[in-house]
Order: sequence, then structure tokens, then C-alpha cells
Amino acid sequence: MLWNSVVCNLRTTTGSRPRSRQGSPVVEAIKYSAVESQRDGRRIEIRALTPDDKADLIAAVGRTSAQSLYRRFFGFKRDLSEKEIAFFLNVDFTNHVALIAVAEEGGRRVIVGGGRYVVVRPPVAEVAFAVVDEYQGQGIGAALLRHLATIARNAGLKELIAEVLPDNIAMLKVFEKSGLRSNMKLETGVIHVRLQLF
Repeated sequence: MLWNSVVCNLRTTTGSRPRSRQGSPVVEAIKYSAVESQRDGRRIEIRALTPDDKADLIAAVGRTSAQSLYRRFFGFKRDLSEKEIAFFLNVDFTNHVALIAVAEEGGRRVIVGGGRYVVVRPPVAEVAFAVVDEYQGQGIGAALLRHLATIARNAGLKELIAEVLPDNIAMLKVFEKSGLRSNMKLETGVIHVRLQLF
């Protein structure tokens, strides 16, 4: 349970082919960058998270509703602890990959969503997402899933897993409509999701 929150529908997301900043179709995760179009026509950048994003990451959490944070942490939370911040920022892009969605607001670029996977046992990784509430329903979470799946395949991973609360219908729909073969099982109040990458 890394980053559960409301996300949105994959089928209606349109965007560019995933590429590194050098333009190579062979994605190097630490330099990953792609541009996506939201449903309302605005463009966002999906890129690798860096340690320099700390303040913007904290600000994004501050803009996220209590309900969305509950769906991420499976409990009530308003702020991240220093330990959680360190976990989210210390990404090796081998066993722990993190992408953020960046949009322009008033001439300034801000984080409006994030997704990551952590390898739990090769070739399986746990995946999770969060999108700032005002940007939900625009295809951002679905785009993050698609780009993370691309990186995971390039890394030789075969399966992504996730834990989702049953009332998080939007996230469940993202997984169902991802184009990946999926299996969902309800156990002890949590839906366990498995997504096959190959």
C-alpha cells in the first residue's frame, strides 16, 4: 500500500510516445519525461521525481483532500512525516521508481499527481498513485499508470500489484480499463489487484 488514491480513466487519455529527455524510445527511468494532454486540453509533463521536488511534493499533499489521503494511507492523515518524505524522495529508479505529473498554474509549474512502484520481489512490483483533487478526472492517474508500466516492462518486471479500498471506484476502473490483464480479489476489506505486464 504505497500511494492509493483517486485516479482516472485510461482509455480517454491521449499523449505522446514515452521518451527520455534525449528522445530515445529506450526509456532511461531516471531521465524519464513525456507530455500528456488532459481531457480539458491542458498539457502536463510526466517526469521522474527528483530530490529537488521536495517542497512541491509537500505542497501537493497539502492540496489533496482528506478523503484522497485516506484512500492513499488507509487512515486519516493530513501531513507526511519526515520518514515518509524521505521514503518518497529517496528513489533509486531500479527497485523504486517514482513519476510526477507537473502542470502550469499562473506561470509556475506545480506537481498535481504522482505514481510509483516498488519491487517487492522480482519480477513483481507494488504500484500506487495520487492526484490532487482539482485535477482528478482528467486522465492523469491513468497516464501515470501507462508510463510506469512502460518503465516496468523495460526493467523486466512481469506483474504490478496494488491494494485498493473497495469504495475507490475510480482507481479500480483505471486498473480495469488499463489494457493490462487484471485480477481483483477482495480480502479483509481490501481489494488486491494484479496486473500482468506481458
